[in-house]
Amino acid sequence: MNRLFAVILLLVALGVSTQAQEYRYEVGPALGVSGYLGDVNTSNMWKHPGATGGVVFRYIKNSRWAFKANLLYAGISGNSADMKSRLPDGAQYEFKASLFDLGAQAEFNFFNFGIGPKYKNQKRLTPYMVAGLGLVVSTVKHGGVALSLPLGIGAKYKLKERLNLGFEFTMRKSFGDNLDGLSDLYGVKHGFAKNTEWYSLAMFTVTWEFSKRCTKCHYVE
Repeated sequence: MNRLFAVILLLVALGVSTQAQEYRYEVGPALGVSGYLGDVNTSNMWKHPGATGGVVFRYIKNSRWAFKANLLYAGISGNSADMKSRLPDGAQYEFKASLFDLGAQAEFNFFNFGIGPKYKNQKRLTPYMVAGLGLVVSTVKHGGVALSLPLGIGAKYKLKERLNLGFEFTMRKSFGDNLDGLSDLYGVKHGFAKNTEWYSLAMFTVTWEFSKRCTKCHYVE
């Protein structure tokens, strides 16, 4: 009987240990829609929505902070015929472009995110804030490379111990004037921060955690 009781206690302990296991990294796909605000779309970023997709990778520092890298594709488009204002000399302009976004962001969870013992006060669902820096490349004619500043909010839900679902919305400021192929309209010279171009990404993610974090380390000389 004592041996049976000891075995049961051991199995319970192993079960709790497995349930509370933490991991350092997560990776997975992202899929959603993209929008554009710029020289030929000044009011409604969802006037001509495009598709976005790619992959995200996170380093999980703790239950509140994570650092993310992304490689994303986004389609954007615009048409000056949709605007109330007119381009110089009444010109008409329509474009479609592919954007490639390489970036890094920091994420702050509003709650301790995870599954674990009650004393850790972890939640399976948390909203979060995100901010970072990146590079964006536009394939449109006269396009190019520019720095970008992503700012946004999101939510994560831990479906299982290592499986996470997420949704994120970011507005990304482009520090250039070449996403749509137009530049210096109306004779106004653009600068590093003085331009009108933004793009937005609304994405769903599915990520898988890996690489167990060491919870009890023994130092040996």
